[in-house]
Amino acid sequence: MSQIDPGTSAWLRTRNDREAFRLILEHGPLTRTRLGELSGMSKPTATQMIARLERAELVLPVGEVAGSRGPSAVSWGVRTDRVAGVAVNMLDASIQAALVDAAGSAYPIVDLPVHGEERSPERDISRAIDAACAAAGADRSTVETVTVAVQAAVSRGQDTLSLTDSLPGWPAFGARARIEAELGVSVTLENDVNLATMAERAVGVAQEVDSFAFLWVGVGLGVGVDLGGTIHRGAHGSAGEIGYLTVAAGTGEPGAVTTDLLGSQIILDLLGDRERSYADGIRALADDEQALQTVAERVALTIEPVLVVLDPAMIVLGGPTGLAGGRRLAELVAEQAANDERPVPEVRVSGTGESAVLVGARRLLVEQIRTLLEERIPTD
Repeated sequence: MSQIDPGTSAWLRTRNDREAFRLILEHGPLTRTRLGELSGMSKPTATQMIARLERAELVLPVGEVAGSRGPSAVSWGVRTDRVAGVAVNMLDASIQAALVDAAGSAYPIVDLPVHGEERSPERDISRAIDAACAAAGADRSTVETVTVAVQAAVSRGQDTLSLTDSLPGWPAFGARARIEAELGVSVTLENDVNLATMAERAVGVAQEVDSFAFLWVGVGLGVGVDLGGTIHRGAHGSAGEIGYLTVAAGTGEPGAVTTDLLGSQIILDLLGDRERSYADGIRALADDEQALQTVAERVALTIEPVLVVLDPAMIVLGGPTGLAGGRRLAELVAEQAANDERPVPEVRVSGTGESAVLVGARRLLVEQIRTLLEERIPTD
């Protein structure tokens, strides 16, 4: 938006139009009368705001609301066909993707296999955008921003990826820049567990706590740390990479790390079912008390450094193993973590489900898309 002087009529119009736009985003379609009530503006002023937003192609009539007296009133909603984004989750054997719009509408999640595919960051994300748009029936030209969840430590400032073996064909340096240059979209690369942590803060079990740590237990391990609503990433993006923590003596083989205690194949060993896939075998965890007890002991050992250093108000268990273990696993972890010398945080199971990573990516994109649209409100 171009610079305009505060207090001028142009500044006041722009401020009013932005407020009207935010109210329609927040409340959904509104009539002129309702917009006036929510904004504190007169009906004529609300009518002018709607007219300017419509001329800017930011809102459109979406229906009518029957009134108690007189004719029905037209309701106005934000146009979701102007700017879109795509949420992408880079998994070990596939790529998940879903379209995102300013209204946060629900679109299908597509799952693209990657076996045998030629891999590069720009090729992977291009496939994801195409598939998400096709599933949603959307025009690819509307996609202006993408959020990509990766199983890696992400240094945003330096555009580097580290501590990963799940991104074949992706360079350690410059992946974001390559995608943006090739595809012409704005790209946010983010650690997958950090995104799941954002989702937990927004819509999960940690909405009301001051701080919490989200332990992802799946094929690998990771911890997302939320301190007062802010994700702690560390100086190089590697905060929370707890899967690389060396195991204390007596708890594993020499040189073992925590992933060697809680990785997917280890969990299948505990369940006595290495023949099945991790996704199938993990379903038996909730019914195996002995396996649950062992997993709880190992989770308690894994989170000990988090408890000592950060002292979070809550530990949230997520990822496939955490979800499969359910409430009983959370109870056992709390028992194992009990310590007479310090308070024990509450231990809960994630409330965001299997799609936690995409939920976090979608919420991030909604805010980015709304900002892009708001910047297109005319200033004259």
